[in-house]
Amino acid sequence: MGDKETKRQRDKEITPPAGREKLITNQETDEDQILILSLRPSRLNDFVGQKNVVDNLKISLDAAKKRKEPLEHTLLSGPPGLGKTSLAHIISHEMGTKITSTSGPAIQRAGDLVGVLTNLEEGDILFIDEIHRLSNTVEEYIYPAMENFEVDVVMDKGAYARTYKFKLKRFTLIGATTRAGLLTAPLRSRFGIFHHLDFYENDDLVKIVKRSASILDIHIDSDAAQEIARRSRGSPRVANRLLRRVRDWVQVKSDGKITKGSAEEALKSHNIDKMGLDNIDRKVLTVIYESFGGGPAGIEAIAASLNEESDTIADMVEPFLLKIGFLKRTPRGRELTKSAYEHMGFSKTKEAQKEMFFPPETGN
Repeated sequence: MGDKETKRQRDKEITPPAGREKLITNQETDEDQILILSLRPSRLNDFVGQKNVVDNLKISLDAAKKRKEPLEHTLLSGPPGLGKTSLAHIISHEMGTKITSTSGPAIQRAGDLVGVLTNLEEGDILFIDEIHRLSNTVEEYIYPAMENFEVDVVMDKGAYARTYKFKLKRFTLIGATTRAGLLTAPLRSRFGIFHHLDFYENDDLVKIVKRSASILDIHIDSDAAQEIARRSRGSPRVANRLLRRVRDWVQVKSDGKITKGSAEEALKSHNIDKMGLDNIDRKVLTVIYESFGGGPAGIEAIAASLNEESDTIADMVEPFLLKIGFLKRTPRGRELTKSAYEHMGFSKTKEAQKEMFFPPETGN
């Protein structure tokens, strides 16, 4: 139990390294941030995809407005770039309230949290991104704030220590996390609404690309939108980023209109292949093939071979490779699938040798 708690705390404290390619990372320039805000939907009716989540949120929002109460505390989980932050801002817009945004690592001390909480007005929303990375001390202060809308602050020390109780106005906490498993049970249990966001279908990504192209005032063919969507790793954030890079390419090297051919050329120049894999994805697959004979290989061993942090591989690379069926997780570690061999053009000699000594697992 002690080892598990230590691992959870270590994961909270680690800042994800900037090891991803520019097109796939969460790092954006100031220009990108401005464009992201302009492309972000402001109402649930404009939000594309995640139909089940949107439908249930509509019911929760309508019910809260009918009762004239703040929305219950809400937890949004899922891989990066799927719309958790957008949904938090949409909820604020739909409820007609102010939203205060922060992140788990940004709240270093309990006093920081108390300062934020005491400045919230009735019905306001506090959005905490990467909430699983809150420190244990700060997390303890959140419990009474979420449950009883009050927070106890200890003033002075020793014999002069006094506890002061601050009454808070009823607010809504919206937490977003990419690793829901790292949330403590007490914190998780205090959320009334849970929603998990999954990777987007290609048809929804096409709609997002076309909508964003319209906002950016750039012509795009349907085939080109399909091409960008197919390489977007199931993520609207990546789709919009690829669209902006293709837009740059056609404005400099073409007539400013995005066609299928120009989209393919632009994405090729950024080393994004037809499956949406970039250089780091291909490096992971190649390392598993060349260094570990196609697997099994542990995540720590793969990360060490690439001189990367294991969290980068687990959070940014592995989910998509699992989704498209290029990787499989087994009790012995990660293994390449036949689809990965075919896509990467790997020889199947090692795969055959592996199956000779490690027959495929069968269910009971």
